[in-house]
Amino acid sequence: MSKELEGKRIAFLATDGFEQVELTEPWEAVKEAGAQVELISLEAGEIHGFNHLEKADSFKVNKIVADASASDYDGLVLPGGLANPDALRMNWEAVTFAKRFFEQHKPVAAICHALWLLVEADVVRGRTLTSWPSLQTDIRNAGGNWVDKRVHVDQGLVTSRKPDDLKAFCVKAVEEFGEGKHSGQTP
Repeated sequence: MSKELEGKRIAFLATDGFEQVELTEPWEAVKEAGAQVELISLEAGEIHGFNHLEKADSFKVNKIVADASASDYDGLVLPGGLANPDALRMNWEAVTFAKRFFEQHKPVAAICHALWLLVEADVVRGRTLTSWPSLQTDIRNAGGNWVDKRVHVDQGLVTSRKPDDLKAFCVKAVEEFGEGKHSGQTP
């Protein structure tokens, strides 16, 4: 096990309908690098992942977002899926929680449709990033520069398009979490 993230705490923010592999692969990569990980969600109990449109496994929530503070974590991971980021962006506490990481200059890793939450948090303006292709208009309308790349890093913000990009996404997420705060990581 690598120790490059030893002593760091990484939050994973998700709710029902997340793309399961977009949570589990980064979760394992961050844990393997030595970080403590916590699953944050809208409600206590369990949330359900999906393998595309098929219901998959359940995961125990460690903390609800109403009780979570970005200041307690060194970084944030946002898995995609369709229902997950759509529900999160409609929840003021989830949007605020994500935005606080940018205000505190902490690294954030978002994949696929998770960028919807960052559009809602108004943190993509002036940034270059990637996502599932159907979000490119939303990102451009929010002032971001969308690129079609497997992974892109912009001042501590790691973004990727889809599950096929997870290997590169995980490598860059661990790298950015290891680097820590970025002065350019602002809302």
